[in-house]
Amino acid sequence: MTATSADPYASPLLDRDGAVAADPPDTGVAAHYGDPLREQRHLVRDREGFVDLSHRGVVRVEGPDRLTWLHALTTQDLEHLPAGASTTALLLSPHGHVEHALAAVDDGAAMWMHVEPGTSAAVVAFLDSMRFLMRVEVGDVTSDFAVVWEPSAEAGSPPGVLTRRGQDSLGGRELFVPRERLSEYADGAGAPAGLWAYEALRIAAHLPREGFETDHRTIPNEVGWLGNAVHLDKGCYRGQETVARVHNLGRPPRRLVFLHLDGSVDTLPGHGATVTHDGRDIGFVTSSARHHELGPVALALVRRNVPLDAALLAGTVAAAQEMVVPPEAGLHIRHQLR
Repeated sequence: MTATSADPYASPLLDRDGAVAADPPDTGVAAHYGDPLREQRHLVRDREGFVDLSHRGVVRVEGPDRLTWLHALTTQDLEHLPAGASTTALLLSPHGHVEHALAAVDDGAAMWMHVEPGTSAAVVAFLDSMRFLMRVEVGDVTSDFAVVWEPSAEAGSPPGVLTRRGQDSLGGRELFVPRERLSEYADGAGAPAGLWAYEALRIAAHLPREGFETDHRTIPNEVGWLGNAVHLDKGCYRGQETVARVHNLGRPPRRLVFLHLDGSVDTLPGHGATVTHDGRDIGFVTSSARHHELGPVALALVRRNVPLDAALLAGTVAAAQEMVVPPEAGLHIRHQLR
């Protein structure tokens, strides 16, 4: 992928019948192919088809020191990750704020990671700055490999295609397909579904996404990444002090909630829409979508102390909340530390 500001990326699959391009930051792939609810049902009920995620960045780290090196830099326990194993790791700021989420798989010779659109250069730049004398090579291979998601984790992979199956893979898997073979892959992969379908499934699964459920001050404790992307018993890494302190003392400043939205409203609250309770601003919508069974749904970050049974307004839409992160997260271990 050689996208520039003058020549933005456009997937070859946007030429398929019915394809409607997605909005930023997902520019370059299809939001849907004419019927997003039908596309969702096909993914969920038939476990067939695929979603084009070829706008995402791909980073590869090679070298004999890659696992111990990435183990020291990220939130995840990677030191003894077996070949073929998948995981999720975070890069944090020194103050514990989420900077990048890495969806990773190691093939025995290299760690492959897909990252948010437009962030691969920043991830590579940071990793390169931390190499020192370690035997590692970091490369941005976005121009050579495209990511697609399939709803089934069981089918065999095409030859030469690396597969990732993670806790955040929505019960399916991601494939790293050589970019020149993307159209060939799509020809044999069944009916495509757009990003609207994929995002609806992600939101219903309560899975955070970098840049949507995160802002400049998000810590992993707030959005449900503990356990999935953060290993609480590993050694030091950048930002660990904040994560450990909030976990040990409890009560993260904000918490992620799942919202069931009023189905009679035609429009969804967008990312950043204010969430209010009794006329007071208590958070913001992070993602929203129309789910084929649940109807209009959203994720939001709200103040920790908002009552769990409080009726909310997401923008101008009435919303009932479902807990994702407990308001007292971490307090269950406080007595053990006394």
